[in-house]
Amino acid sequence: MEPDFRRAMGWLHTWAGVLLGSVLFAIFWMGTLSVFDIEIDQWMKPATRLPPAAQTLALERFRPSLNEAIAARAAFWNVEPPNDRQSVASVHYRTKTGFVSHDIDPVSGRTLPDAGTLGASGFIFPFHYSLHLRIMNLGTWLVGLASMAMLVLCVSGVIIHRKIFAEFFTFRPSKKPRRLLLDLHNLSGVLGLPFHIMLTFSGLVILGATFFPASINALYPNPRGYFYEANGLSFLNVKPGQPGAPVVSLDETFARAQAVWGNGSPETVLVATPGTTTGRIAFFRDRTQQVVMDRDVVAFSSTTGELVSHPPAPRAIIRTQRFLSGLHLIHFHHWVLRWLYFMLGLGSCLLIASGFLFWQASRRTKQANTFGFRLVEGLSAGSITGIMLATLAFFISNRLLPPGAHAFGMGRAALEIGCFYLVWVGAFLHGWLRPRRVWIEQSAAISAFSALAAMLNWITTGDHPLHSLANRYLWPVAGMDMLLLVGSALAFLTARKLARKQPGKAVGKTV
Repeated sequence: MEPDFRRAMGWLHTWAGVLLGSVLFAIFWMGTLSVFDIEIDQWMKPATRLPPAAQTLALERFRPSLNEAIAARAAFWNVEPPNDRQSVASVHYRTKTGFVSHDIDPVSGRTLPDAGTLGASGFIFPFHYSLHLRIMNLGTWLVGLASMAMLVLCVSGVIIHRKIFAEFFTFRPSKKPRRLLLDLHNLSGVLGLPFHIMLTFSGLVILGATFFPASINALYPNPRGYFYEANGLSFLNVKPGQPGAPVVSLDETFARAQAVWGNGSPETVLVATPGTTTGRIAFFRDRTQQVVMDRDVVAFSSTTGELVSHPPAPRAIIRTQRFLSGLHLIHFHHWVLRWLYFMLGLGSCLLIASGFLFWQASRRTKQANTFGFRLVEGLSAGSITGIMLATLAFFISNRLLPPGAHAFGMGRAALEIGCFYLVWVGAFLHGWLRPRRVWIEQSAAISAFSALAAMLNWITTGDHPLHSLANRYLWPVAGMDMLLLVGSALAFLTARKLARKQPGKAVGKTV
C-alpha cells in the first residue's frame, strides 16, 4: 500500500510541477525582485537619488498637489513621507481619467521630473500576484491555482523523499548531470521548505477574498465591509458629499492624530474625496518596526477637523490576516531579514528550475522527439532564462529610452513593458527553434544584458559603483549594480561550462 501511495504522490508531484512550473517560476522570480522593489525604483528613477532630508517637510507644503486633486475631482489624494527606504516623498491621486503620481523633493518641496516608468513597484510587484492579466481577474486566479499546486508540491515532495533530511546533506557536483540536478532540487527544497510553505499559504490568505468569497459573505453583509475592516478603512463608509468644501490644515490635523496616538509618525496621509462635505483625512501610523500590518488609523473630517474614527483593536481573525500579510509582504524594515527573503526567493527559483531540468534529463533519451517533450523544453527555457532576459530588457530600456519617448501610440512606460514582453516571447520561440543551443545562448545573453544594464546606469547617470558606495544614500543603486555584475559573471561561467562540456550536443544532457 505504501509504495502505491508514494508512486501516486510521485505522479502528482511530477505533473503538478510540469503543468504549472512556468507560472510558479514567474511568480517566485517577480516576488523575489519585489523584496527590493523600492530600491530598484531608485535605480530606475535617477531623479529620486537624493540624500535624506535633515528635517521632515511640513504636510502643508503638499497643499498645491492636493488642490490639483480637488480641481480634478479625485476620488482620493495621499502622500507618503520619506522613510529609511526612500528619501523622497510621493503623492498620488486618482481621477476619472487615470492615476496621477509625483515624487517630491523632501527639502525644497518641488516636484521631481517624471521618470516615465512604472518601475519595480508599479510593474514587477503587481506582476507577482496578477501576472498583469486583469480580464475577469484571470491572472489572480492563475496565481491562486499555481499557489495551491505549490502546496501540493511541497507536501508530495516530503512524502516522496523518505530520507529527505539525509538528502539535505547530499550534494555531489562531480556526479552525472541528472544526479546533480536532483541533488540541487532536494537541497533547495529542504533548505527552503518552511519558506515555501509560509509564503505560499500567506499569499493565498491575502487573496482569500477572491478565491473563497463564501467565507467573507458568511461574516460580512458585503465584500466591501471585509475590505474596510481588514485595511482599517471603516471611515470611508459614508455617503458621497457635495463639492466645494474646504480642507482644513493637514499639519493641525496631524497634531490631533499624534495626541490620539500618544506618539508616532505617519506612514501615509490619505484624504478621501477631497473638497467634499463628507471628505476624510486619515493618518496611517508608521508600523514598519513590527511584522503585523497593524492599521492604526485615525480619521478626521476634512472640513471641520473633528475626529470621526479611531477603530478599536481588531478581532483575532483580522489580526491573524494582518500578521500573515506583513510576513508575506515584508512590511517590516529589517535589512538582514530582507536579504534572507531575497536569498530564499532565489532558492525557490532554483527549486523550480532544477525540477524542470531533471524532468527533461530523465526523459530525453526516450522522448526527445515527441511533441510533449519539445513543448516542455521550450516552456522551460522561456520560463527560466527567458523571464530573466525579459527583466533585464526592462532595465536596459529604462536606461536607453529618452525622456518623453513615444512610439506606436505608447508612452515611455508602456514601451518599457513592451520591451519586456517582446524579449520574453522571443525567448520562448528561441527555446523551440534552437533546443540544442538554447541554454548556452540564453545564459550568454543574460551575461551580456546584465553587464550592459550596469554600464548604462554608469553612462547615463554617472553613478558608478565606487561613487555609489562612497555615498550611503546611493547604496541601493550600488547594490543593484553589484547584483547585475555578479549575475553577469555567473551567467558567463554557466554558458562557458555548458559550451565546453559537450559542444555540439543537446544542451539538455549537460545541464
